[in-house]
Amino acid sequence: MSRYRGPKLRVTRKLGNLPGLTQKRSNKLKTPGEHGKKFEEKKSTEYGTRLEEKQKLKFNYGLTEKQLFSYVKEARRRQGVTGLVLLQLLEMRLDTICFNLGFGNTIAQARQLVNHGHITVNGTSIDIPSFQCRINDQISVKNTKTSIDLLKENIKKNQKFELPSYLKFDGEKLEGKVLGYCEREDVLLQLEELKVIEYYSRR
Repeated sequence: MSRYRGPKLRVTRKLGNLPGLTQKRSNKLKTPGEHGKKFEEKKSTEYGTRLEEKQKLKFNYGLTEKQLFSYVKEARRRQGVTGLVLLQLLEMRLDTICFNLGFGNTIAQARQLVNHGHITVNGTSIDIPSFQCRINDQISVKNTKTSIDLLKENIKKNQKFELPSYLKFDGEKLEGKVLGYCEREDVLLQLEELKVIEYYSRR
Protein backbone atom coordinates (compact mmCIF):
# COMPACT_ATOMS: atom_id res chain seq x y z
CA MET A 1 0.00 0.00 0.00
CA SER A 2 1.45 3.39 -1.02
CA ARG A 3 1.87 6.43 1.22
CA TYR A 4 -1.25 8.54 1.71
CA ARG A 5 -1.46 11.62 -0.55
CA GLY A 6 -5.13 12.52 -0.18
CA PRO A 7 -6.90 15.37 1.69
CA LYS A 8 -5.14 16.00 5.00
CA LEU A 9 -7.92 17.83 6.82
CA ARG A 10 -10.24 14.91 6.17
CA VAL A 11 -7.81 12.71 8.13
CA THR A 12 -7.45 15.17 11.03
CA ARG A 13 -11.25 15.46 11.28
CA LYS A 14 -11.34 11.71 11.81
CA LEU A 15 -8.26 11.22 14.00
CA GLY A 16 -7.65 14.60 15.65
CA ASN A 17 -4.57 16.84 15.58
CA LEU A 18 -1.61 15.31 13.69
CA PRO A 19 1.27 17.84 13.83
CA GLY A 20 3.47 15.83 11.48
CA LEU A 21 0.77 15.68 8.79
CA THR A 22 -0.52 19.28 8.76
CA GLN A 23 -0.61 22.40 10.93
CA LYS A 24 -3.98 23.45 9.51
CA ARG A 25 -7.25 22.96 11.37
CA SER A 26 -10.65 22.23 9.88
CA ASN A 27 -13.63 24.44 10.80
CA LYS A 28 -15.99 21.49 10.42
CA LEU A 29 -17.16 19.95 13.69
CA LYS A 30 -18.13 16.53 12.37
CA THR A 31 -16.16 13.52 11.23
CA PRO A 32 -15.95 13.00 7.44
CA GLY A 33 -18.62 11.11 5.52
CA GLU A 34 -22.30 11.50 4.74
CA HIS A 35 -23.30 10.45 8.26
CA GLY A 36 -20.48 12.20 10.11
CA LYS A 37 -20.89 12.62 13.85
CA LYS A 38 -19.61 15.26 16.22
CA PHE A 39 -16.37 14.24 17.94
CA GLU A 40 -18.02 13.89 21.35
CA GLU A 41 -20.65 11.56 19.83
CA LYS A 42 -18.11 9.14 18.39
CA LYS A 43 -18.47 5.56 19.63
CA SER A 44 -15.96 2.85 18.98
CA THR A 45 -15.26 -0.77 19.82
CA GLU A 46 -12.02 -1.84 21.47
CA TYR A 47 -10.69 -2.95 18.08
CA GLY A 48 -11.80 0.36 16.53
CA THR A 49 -9.90 2.32 19.19
CA ARG A 50 -6.72 0.33 18.55
CA LEU A 51 -7.12 0.80 14.80
CA GLU A 52 -7.58 4.55 15.24
CA GLU A 53 -4.40 4.87 17.35
CA LYS A 54 -2.49 2.88 14.72
CA GLN A 55 -3.82 5.16 11.99
CA LYS A 56 -2.69 8.24 13.95
CA LEU A 57 0.86 6.94 14.02
CA LYS A 58 0.79 5.92 10.35
CA PHE A 59 -0.56 9.24 9.03
CA ASN A 60 1.45 11.50 11.37
CA TYR A 61 4.81 10.00 10.35
CA GLY A 62 3.81 9.38 6.73
CA LEU A 63 4.41 5.63 6.80
CA THR A 64 3.05 2.76 4.77
CA GLU A 65 1.43 -0.17 6.58
CA LYS A 66 4.45 -2.34 5.81
CA GLN A 67 6.88 0.24 7.20
CA LEU A 68 4.93 0.68 10.43
CA PHE A 69 4.71 -3.07 11.00
CA SER A 70 8.49 -3.31 10.49
CA TYR A 71 9.04 -0.66 13.15
CA VAL A 72 6.74 -2.50 15.56
CA LYS A 73 8.68 -5.76 15.02
CA GLU A 74 11.97 -3.93 15.60
CA ALA A 75 10.60 -2.32 18.79
CA ARG A 76 9.63 -5.77 20.10
CA ARG A 77 13.16 -7.05 19.55
CA ARG A 78 14.78 -4.24 21.53
CA GLN A 79 15.00 -3.97 25.30
CA GLY A 80 12.72 -1.50 27.07
CA VAL A 81 9.05 -0.55 26.99
CA THR A 82 7.89 -1.52 23.49
CA GLY A 83 5.58 1.48 23.01
CA LEU A 84 8.27 4.00 23.95
CA VAL A 85 10.92 2.19 21.88
CA LEU A 86 8.58 2.38 18.88
CA LEU A 87 8.21 6.14 19.29
CA GLN A 88 11.98 6.52 19.73
CA LEU A 89 12.61 4.66 16.46
CA LEU A 90 10.18 6.94 14.62
CA GLU A 91 11.53 10.11 16.24
CA MET A 92 15.09 9.16 15.22
CA ARG A 93 14.18 9.03 11.53
CA LEU A 94 16.02 11.76 9.63
CA ASP A 95 12.82 13.31 8.23
CA THR A 96 11.25 13.48 11.71
CA ILE A 97 14.34 15.11 13.22
CA CYS A 98 14.43 17.67 10.39
CA PHE A 99 10.75 18.44 11.11
CA ASN A 100 11.43 18.85 14.85
CA LEU A 101 14.36 21.16 14.09
CA GLY A 102 12.01 23.37 12.05
CA PHE A 103 13.45 22.55 8.62
CA GLY A 104 9.94 21.73 7.37
CA ASN A 105 6.38 22.69 8.27
CA THR A 106 5.36 19.03 8.16
CA ILE A 107 7.18 15.71 8.13
CA ALA A 108 6.30 15.42 4.42
CA GLN A 109 8.02 18.74 3.68
CA ALA A 110 11.05 17.67 5.72
CA ARG A 111 11.08 14.36 3.81
CA GLN A 112 11.17 16.26 0.52
CA LEU A 113 14.21 18.26 1.69
CA VAL A 114 16.02 15.03 2.50
CA ASN A 115 15.00 13.42 -0.80
CA HIS A 116 16.36 16.40 -2.75
CA GLY A 117 19.76 16.17 -1.04
CA HIS A 118 19.63 19.39 1.01
CA ILE A 119 20.49 17.68 4.33
CA THR A 120 23.76 16.24 5.62
CA VAL A 121 24.47 13.96 8.58
CA ASN A 122 27.98 14.31 10.02
CA GLY A 123 29.02 16.12 6.84
CA THR A 124 27.73 13.42 4.47
CA SER A 125 24.75 14.13 2.23
CA ILE A 126 21.89 11.72 3.01
CA ASP A 127 18.83 11.43 0.77
CA ILE A 128 17.05 8.61 2.64
CA PRO A 129 14.23 9.99 4.85
CA SER A 130 14.02 6.79 6.93
CA PHE A 131 17.74 6.99 7.80
CA GLN A 132 18.10 6.20 11.52
CA CYS A 133 20.10 8.91 13.26
CA ARG A 134 22.21 8.12 16.31
CA ILE A 135 23.20 9.96 19.46
CA ASN A 136 25.74 12.77 18.76
CA ASP A 137 24.89 12.90 15.04
CA GLN A 138 25.16 16.39 13.52
CA ILE A 139 22.30 17.26 11.17
CA SER A 140 23.05 20.22 8.93
CA VAL A 141 22.28 21.85 5.60
CA LYS A 142 24.28 21.08 2.47
CA ASN A 143 26.89 23.78 1.84
CA THR A 144 25.31 25.29 -1.28
CA LYS A 145 23.60 28.65 -1.66
CA THR A 146 20.33 27.05 -2.79
CA SER A 147 20.15 24.71 0.21
CA ILE A 148 21.17 27.37 2.75
CA ASP A 149 18.67 29.94 1.44
CA LEU A 150 15.89 27.35 1.42
CA LEU A 151 16.58 26.22 4.98
CA LYS A 152 16.82 29.78 6.32
CA GLU A 153 13.44 30.61 4.80
CA ASN A 154 11.85 27.43 6.15
CA ILE A 155 13.21 27.94 9.67
CA LYS A 156 11.75 31.46 9.82
CA LYS A 157 8.31 30.02 9.07
CA ASN A 158 8.41 26.70 10.86
CA GLN A 159 9.99 26.93 14.30
CA LYS A 160 6.64 27.11 16.08
CA PHE A 161 7.23 24.54 18.79
CA GLU A 162 9.68 24.36 21.65
CA LEU A 163 12.67 22.25 20.64
CA PRO A 164 12.49 18.71 22.14
CA SER A 165 14.95 18.06 24.97
CA TYR A 166 16.86 15.43 22.99
CA LEU A 167 17.78 17.91 20.22
CA LYS A 168 20.04 20.97 20.13
CA PHE A 169 20.01 23.58 17.37
CA ASP A 170 22.56 26.24 16.38
CA GLY A 171 20.76 28.90 14.33
CA GLU A 172 23.96 30.53 13.06
CA LYS A 173 25.42 27.30 11.71
CA LEU A 174 21.99 25.89 10.74
CA GLU A 175 23.07 22.74 12.53
CA GLY A 176 21.24 20.40 14.88
CA LYS A 177 22.63 17.73 17.18
CA VAL A 178 21.02 14.59 18.58
CA LEU A 179 21.69 14.58 22.33
CA GLY A 180 19.91 11.33 23.18
CA TYR A 181 16.70 9.37 22.73
CA CYS A 182 13.36 11.11 23.14
CA GLU A 183 11.24 10.88 26.28
CA ARG A 184 7.50 10.34 26.02
CA GLU A 185 6.73 14.01 26.76
CA ASP A 186 8.93 15.10 23.82
CA VAL A 187 6.53 13.55 21.28
CA LEU A 188 4.05 16.11 19.91
CA LEU A 189 1.51 13.51 18.82
CA GLN A 190 -1.27 12.73 21.32
CA LEU A 191 -1.29 8.94 21.22
CA GLU A 192 -1.89 5.80 23.27
CA GLU A 193 1.04 3.85 21.87
CA LEU A 194 0.18 0.74 23.91
CA LYS A 195 -2.96 0.31 21.81
CA VAL A 196 -0.81 0.29 18.66
CA ILE A 197 1.25 -2.57 20.10
CA GLU A 198 -1.98 -4.37 21.06
CA TYR A 199 -3.30 -3.91 17.50
CA TYR A 200 -0.29 -5.83 16.13
CA SER A 201 -0.13 -8.35 18.99
CA ARG A 202 -1.64 -11.16 16.92
CA ARG A 203 0.60 -10.64 13.91
